[in-house]
Order: sequence, then structure tokens, then C-alpha cells
Amino acid sequence: MYRYSDFDAAFVAQRNAQFRSQVERRIDGSLTEDEFRPLRLMNGLYLQLHAYMLRVAVPYGTLSAAQMRQLAHIADRWDKGYGHFTTRQNIQFNWPKLTDVPDILDALAEVQMHAIQTSGNTIRNVTADHFAGAAADEIEDPRPTAELIRQWSTDHPEFQFLPRKFKIGITGSPNDRAVIKSHDIGLRIVRGGSGKIGYEVVVGGGLGRTPMIGQVIRPFLKKEDLLPYLEAIVSVYNLMGRRDNKYKARIKITVFENGMEAFRDAVEERFKVTRTEFSGIDQAVLRDIEAQFAAPAFRTAPTTAYETARDTDPVFRSWTDTNLADHRAPGHAIVTVSLKAHGATPGDATSAQMRLLADLADRYGHGELRISHEQNVILPHVHKSDLPALHAALKTEGLATANVGLISDIIACPGMDYCALATARSIPVAQEIATHFKAIGLEEEIGALKIKISGCINACGHHHVGHIGILGLDRAGVENYQITLGGDATENARIGERAGPGFAYDQVVPAIERLLRAYLSLRVDPAESFAVAFQRLGAEPFKAALYPAEAARDAA
Repeated sequence: MYRYSDFDAAFVAQRNAQFRSQVERRIDGSLTEDEFRPLRLMNGLYLQLHAYMLRVAVPYGTLSAAQMRQLAHIADRWDKGYGHFTTRQNIQFNWPKLTDVPDILDALAEVQMHAIQTSGNTIRNVTADHFAGAAADEIEDPRPTAELIRQWSTDHPEFQFLPRKFKIGITGSPNDRAVIKSHDIGLRIVRGGSGKIGYEVVVGGGLGRTPMIGQVIRPFLKKEDLLPYLEAIVSVYNLMGRRDNKYKARIKITVFENGMEAFRDAVEERFKVTRTEFSGIDQAVLRDIEAQFAAPAFRTAPTTAYETARDTDPVFRSWTDTNLADHRAPGHAIVTVSLKAHGATPGDATSAQMRLLADLADRYGHGELRISHEQNVILPHVHKSDLPALHAALKTEGLATANVGLISDIIACPGMDYCALATARSIPVAQEIATHFKAIGLEEEIGALKIKISGCINACGHHHVGHIGILGLDRAGVENYQITLGGDATENARIGERAGPGFAYDQVVPAIERLLRAYLSLRVDPAESFAVAFQRLGAEPFKAALYPAEAARDAA
């Protein structure tokens, strides 16, 4: 993992001291709320529906056990005993008092964490594949590249007041687990024709009010050209991006309105300049960073205990079937710990759960954890012989739910329970879907399914790229939920299509049940997932299930 340099530590300490002074001036009235707002947002502090919310960066989703323990301490001392992990691989504390925020930031600095650039019209937290450094299909660990980008973009003097917020995601695998095509810039580590490693560069993705899938601007970029090329892209966007309308200010609109060819030409022209401005020091920095991401010492040991437990314990076997992924080291597994126990709030973790995860990471996982954009926690390096003991320990804090990738493993934004921008609730919808399908015994039969829920058009719940997406809106003061079908968040990213009129709150779960019972009757065999069946059959049979009265009228 990356460890702060003296410069990093001094920079964060200086920013924290600066913000402490700003908070004091806000409290004594020297700063108005309008004057304070841009200052607090630069430090990740929002004013939400009921209270302040502090958004803390988890750079590229990587946490140490010590950092996770500190987050638990912060939750207990200054919040309500829990934190919320987000689709941007951040953690949010929903109830801090303004007077306490400087102390929280200092506590974060003690474990080399901060909240800088988790808000504002700047380059936000760089996200990465949550299996980074462990996945069997990985070409190269993307985290050193993500750390290089983090250092380049933090407090970049030209990019602190962009037309709109800016998000970068990176994967080191051909199988995209970081949804890079939904980012302003997406990077995929690839091998060129000569076998040399570089990047495929995607630009102009984004969800929200006008969802778009990013387009490839460079199929192969040499590693040494990365920062000057990113500098060129963001510089061009900074000049061309619209500032007259915040709803049309994202880079996806800039690319769309100007056309990819014209945008690419402008970037390539700017790149001629930026390339000469980088002396190569960035590559020396990258080499130093890479040395800090050396793989842990994976041990060799028999896996008999794991195999025996699978043969004798059906509960353990079910968990291993859903919550494990292939590791690059023989005898090891990647463990996804579900934060989606049936009826729980997706992404929430109590301080007790955080402490347990930290302890288990130390005991079984080389002290490392990851946060996924799907709002779960990953133990990336666990030897299979330790899995029975790990599973038993997870049970003690309700963390052993065997549902990763199933219908109850729902992405959901905080919605109207917390967010000032939300127009409908998200959390109760997710909870009711999860508990309902568990109760009627269809979760395992339905199999792999991605449901994503947003409480407003900003799409923090990624509903556009869900196999089934649910968007909550306000219709004349009443919650109304639109359903989209056929989205995809993988390397084959696709925006789902709206099925038809929205549903009242109490109609959502029955509508989803009709939809999925139709899928079960239409699939060719149990191995055909909902996503595959939808691509084979198209939307019409599923729309008919959602709107049976309309289908009956059409048939008549």
C-alpha cells in the first residue's frame, strides 16, 4: 500500500489547519454560509437533509486494517456508530457536528487519510477495480497508476475550478469491475501488439441526467505518456466545457456537442505541448509507488480444511459459491464481504463490523481491505485453509450473508432518507426487495442479477447500468419509480431502456416480482441469467409482465 511521504503528511496537516480556521470563522459569524460553502466542499463537507455529511476518500478503494479501525473510532466518537460506503469507494459519515469536523480530519490524518477533493468541481477520488492486486485475470495492478493520478490531481492549480466535477476510473483487467465507461475518463490497462503494457483511454462517460457510455479516444497509450495525456484531456475540457448551464457542463456533453473527432483533435494538439512539459520525473515517481505495492508473501499450505468444510457444511458451501472470486496465487481466494444482509441498508457498516473486518484482515488477509463500488468490503488475499474460520467469525457480526451478485446485493444511494437532492427514497425500496425475494424463496433460483436504485436523476445508485434499474422521482409530491431494463456495467457497458410509466412506492416490489417470474418462465435453462435472457428476447416480454393490463388491451 502507498505510505505518505513527509510532503504528503505536511500537505494534509496544513490543509486541516486551514480548514479548522475556516470552521472557527464560520461559527463566530466571520464567514457567511455562502462564503463557507465552497471552502467546506473543497474538504468533503456537505450540508445534507438533516445534518452535515463528511465524505472521506478511500483512494482507489484500498484500506489498511489500521485505517478501518480508525474509521470505526470516528464513527463511535463523532457520529452515530456507523459509516456508509459509497459507489465512489468513499465512506460517508452522516451526522458529524460542524465543531467536530476539524478533529475528525486530524484523526484521519493520523492514519494517512483525508477528505480533500471528495466534492467540488475538481478531479474526485480515483476509483479502481476492487480486486486490484489479487485478481487472476489481471494484466497489472492498477493501483500504482491510480496513486500516480491521485498525486498529480490533488490540488492541481489548473483543475480546481473545472466546469463540473470530474471522475477517473481504472481497471487492470479485461473484465471491467470498475465501470470505467461511466467515468469522465476511463483507463484500462492493456498489452499492445509488442506485448508492452499501456492504457486504453475512454472519455466522455457519465450517468446522471444525460447518461452516456464513454468512447475510446486512444486505443493504446504508452505508460510514460499517461499524465501528459490526462493533462491534455482535462485542459481541453476546462476550456471547451460549458459553464452557462451546470446540467450541460460535464465532459460527456462537451464530447457530444463537439463530436469525438473534433475533441480528439483538440486533445492531440494540446498533448504535443503537455508531452514536452513532463521531464520524466513522473515515471520515477511511478517506480517508487510501484515498489510500495509489492504483493504480500503468499503462503503455500494444504486446502483440505476448506474442501472438507464445503463438503460438510451447506451454509459455508453456499457462501463460498457466491462470495469468493479467483485469486492469482494458488490456494488463495478473494473474499467479498456483503454489506447487504437482508433488510440492511446497502453500504452501511457499524463500528463493530468495521473493527471485526480490520481484525480479520490482520489475521487472515495481510492487513489489506478493499471497498467496492458495489458497496461491499473485500478481503483480497485469504488462504483457502482460513476460510472456514473467517466465515465463522463473520457470522458473529452479521457479515456472512451469501448473496454477492444475487438480487439482494443491491446498489442504492442514500436517497431521501439523507440526501438534500433526492426526490424519493432508495433505502426502503432496496430493503423490501431483498427481504421479499428471500421470503418467497426465489433469490437463489433467480441467480445472477444486478439491481441498482437511485433516489434522483443524479444517478448515484448507477441505475442506468443495472440489469434492472430503479429511479425514484417526485410526481406532484408523490414518489414515483421508473424502471429501466437491460443496462450493463461491465466492459460491454450499456444504458438500460426505460420500460414505461413509473410505479407508486407500494407497487415497486410487486412489479419486480412479475418481471422476474416472467424471466424464470422465459429462460432456456437455469444457467441463462436475466441479462442474457433480456439480450436474447428483447424488452417486449418483460414490459408485458410489468404492465399486464396494457398487454391485455393490446392483445384484445
